[in-house]
Amino acid sequence: QVQLVESGGGLVQPGGSQRLSCAASGSIIGVKAMSWYRQAPEKERELVAEITSSGGTNYVDFVKGRFTISRDNAKNTVYLQMNRLKPEDTAVYYCHLITFWHNYWGQGTQVTVSS
Repeated sequence: QVQLVESGGGLVQPGGSQRLSCAASGSIIGVKAMSWYRQAPEKERELVAEITSSGGTNYVDFVKGRFTISRDNAKNTVYLQMNRLKPEDTAVYYCHLITFWHNYWGQGTQVTVSS
């Protein structure tokens, strides 16, 4: 069983920065990719950024140039560095891990961008 634990959310002012972390534990084999999703109130969950097992990254247009996804393989941790945050970035951010056989979700961490 794999567990994902996110941290780093909170309240940040517009234009500020925040770094989210997602620590994976358990039987982690056959990983294809890890990614961050977000879900704002009354909206569907949407992909934000992805990092593949080979280190390739993909971003959705609305975060390109502002967010950076990275990972530390030794710590089984993936990060999301968020810069120049906007109020519309307010959401619950979820970590997602996909293997060749299963996919796993974290419990989510709230990010609120407000003055």
